[in-house]
Amino acid sequence: MSSLLRGEEMCLAQLFLQSGSAYDCISELGELGLVEFRDLNPNVNSFQRKHVNEIKKCEEMERILGYLLREIKKADISLPESDMNPVSPSPKHIMTIMEQLQRLEVELGEVTRNKEKLQKNLLELTEYTHMLRITRNFVQRSAEREPLQVQYEEFPFLEKDTRMDYSSMQRLGAKLGFISGLIQRAKIEAFERMLWRVCKGYTILSYAEVEEYLEDPDTGEPTKSVVFLISYWGDQIGQKVKKICDCYHCHLYPYPSNNDERNDVVEGLRTRIQDLHTVLHRTEDYLRQVLIKASESVYTWVVQVKKMKAIYYILNLCSFDVTNKCLIAEVWCPVNDIPKLRRALEDGSRKSGATVPSFVNRIPTTDTPPTLIRTNKFTSGFQNIVDAYGVGSYREVNPAPFTIITFPFLFAVMFGDLGHGIIMSLFALWMVRYENNRKLKNTRNEIWNTFFEGRYIILMMGLFSIYTGLIYNDCFSKSLNIFGSGWNVTAMFTAKVWTTEVLKGNNFLTLDPDVTGVFKGPYPFGIDPIWNLASNRLTFLNSYKMKMSVILGIIHMSFGVILSTYNHRYFRKRYNLYLVFLPELLFLLCLFGYLVFMIFYKWLAFTAKDSKLAPSILIHFINMFLMQGDAKQPPEQGKAMEPLYPGQTGLQIFLVVIAVLSVPVLLLGKPVYLRWLQNGGQNRLGMYRGYERVRRNSDEELCLLRSEDMEEGNSHSDPSSSGEHLSKEFNFADEFLHQAIHTIEYCLGCVSNTASYLRLWALSLAHAQLSEVLWAMVMRVGLRMDTALGVVFLVPVFGLFAVLTVSILLVMEGLSAFLHALRLHWVEFQNKFYSGTGVKFCPFSFSLLPSSFEHDGLL
Repeated sequence: MSSLLRGEEMCLAQLFLQSGSAYDCISELGELGLVEFRDLNPNVNSFQRKHVNEIKKCEEMERILGYLLREIKKADISLPESDMNPVSPSPKHIMTIMEQLQRLEVELGEVTRNKEKLQKNLLELTEYTHMLRITRNFVQRSAEREPLQVQYEEFPFLEKDTRMDYSSMQRLGAKLGFISGLIQRAKIEAFERMLWRVCKGYTILSYAEVEEYLEDPDTGEPTKSVVFLISYWGDQIGQKVKKICDCYHCHLYPYPSNNDERNDVVEGLRTRIQDLHTVLHRTEDYLRQVLIKASESVYTWVVQVKKMKAIYYILNLCSFDVTNKCLIAEVWCPVNDIPKLRRALEDGSRKSGATVPSFVNRIPTTDTPPTLIRTNKFTSGFQNIVDAYGVGSYREVNPAPFTIITFPFLFAVMFGDLGHGIIMSLFALWMVRYENNRKLKNTRNEIWNTFFEGRYIILMMGLFSIYTGLIYNDCFSKSLNIFGSGWNVTAMFTAKVWTTEVLKGNNFLTLDPDVTGVFKGPYPFGIDPIWNLASNRLTFLNSYKMKMSVILGIIHMSFGVILSTYNHRYFRKRYNLYLVFLPELLFLLCLFGYLVFMIFYKWLAFTAKDSKLAPSILIHFINMFLMQGDAKQPPEQGKAMEPLYPGQTGLQIFLVVIAVLSVPVLLLGKPVYLRWLQNGGQNRLGMYRGYERVRRNSDEELCLLRSEDMEEGNSHSDPSSSGEHLSKEFNFADEFLHQAIHTIEYCLGCVSNTASYLRLWALSLAHAQLSEVLWAMVMRVGLRMDTALGVVFLVPVFGLFAVLTVSILLVMEGLSAFLHALRLHWVEFQNKFYSGTGVKFCPFSFSLLPSSFEHDGLL
């Protein structure tokens, strides 16, 4: 809990790694994820570092593995599910893995190329078969469409033999040629138009569509093709036609000169196609066997190569000592993990067989350490909400432990509905129940990943919504009469307040709590269900929820101001308790805390009998600033306002004076005090607790620099030099300007932030009204049908009601309430004590390394 509240205490350590055991030591640290390495060679180019060749080898292996994974995925071969975590291979085994991958790549490449060549040949033979089959009847169909009266003076025998072949035409000296092939269906119109324009009518184009889909050799997708036959006159026209076919990427095939040759070619194609099918089937079987064998080891290779590359990357961050026999690394490490770090170095040295062990040494530093907050699967979601605002500064109070309760509670105040809360909780429970399912975790849908990572947040929001739904007594806009209403209608008739004439003459009746027996007492838990029937229900709930929002907001902000004391005390800046915290708390409580007091006092002091005499809290709060109190008003303004309690005016004046006096203290107290310290009060400064350092991101960190070697116990503190450093760093103008901005922001923020919490009332009202409108316009229509068809009609009505409830009230309204709760925590709560200007601790851990294969969906 201490780590979650304030973060781990960090230290800067120096690792001395022997050259022979450095690889194994880094591997052990990567498995544990204990330290964050610093770059000791910031001025060295990435291509000039020592292990750049090893990293290039790892990248080459990653390329081969990517090729293997793509082929495995293309063959629809599932990788074996395994949670194994292979260790990184030793440097001498790297070449073995490299050779295996290269040999597998070459074999797979040859088989794949043979398969593609066979598929291409098969496609060409199939296209040639379709071309011969379809072009057989082109000339015959043309002859059938010709009129019987057509006579050819040049060749009068053509009408007798319509299937004249090419050799016969050559004997006649006609120089007639044929070009046949296939073209994509989308290009045939442009192709025909281009032939007509270029050849000027010296060609005859006949074409027909192939019935079945053929595979495109370039894209591999099935496409529709068209078989064409072009008859042309003259060699020059033939050359133009061939160039046009090349431009449109036509697949040309030789056209047989006679029917006998056509039949021989068709028969030969049929035999070759059968042989190609047999060879291709055997090739695919062999390729699948190779891929299945590779899939058994590819996951292990991916993990090993990823670890090897990460280790050599870390080794490039280290520097050599003067003897070039020892690597030196600097790491940030949690103080509590120093023993684990030592054991990891010992294990790495033992595995490598090094005679000289590696060791660690803590070193002093003035740099600000990174922030480490340990979380689990439950708290990580809430910590991410805080980190989205900003990573906490080193060792400052972390809002996440309190956010676990306050965030879902404020969400539920705006989303309070028993039915909607149950649906949300069941959805979250389902995700929690199957949180270890790999299909749910390893999806590429970002929206689903967002919901799944926040499953515990959704669960808490659903549970709190159930609680606030019971408080509001609201379930799908209907109230639940669990304990029985505290109001009794019979007593109004018994007391003869209501009579038959009253019932006939009034559409609305008022229950008078002053009548004996009408009001028996408050509802045991939540709002009385009778308010769901009251005509002034909205007025009552508005007043209740508005006051509740103000109360919750002021309590929330006051809690944030109180949490700032933990930072002031921990960092030994006790002057902030008196010069910052106390004025802030007094200003907030004397004004807005008093407003909460008046709300509670009015609730407790006035009963149903004298409720009409209860004054307006808003008017009293305004008069508090005007110093008017219960002063007599002019006769034209009516009767003077009665005070809430005796002595109200004096107390209000006192509170306003205290609030006004706290502003100059907040504005001038801290800069003047620090100025006094600079001019001779340094001896009063407290020491920095924990990791003493000068924080460079703040001019107000006036503490002594004390560097201590934790390994040898030598103290290097120098108070005089620290005082000189203070004098140089402190600037009164900057500090005064910073404090002036803080004072203006805080005082104005108390007003605006209090009004901002009214969004709790507005969102709660909107959610309740939307739920009521949806019930009235959908479900009530189906429930009012009392005929036999009403049951049948109720099924689609309930389906529509369920869809609208989930899409509008749960998703859209839930997202709206989530964003408003997020804003209340970031702006109104966290800015009271949380700076969020730190740097997150990023340990070197193999489990946290990103994988390009997972991002591409290959794993």
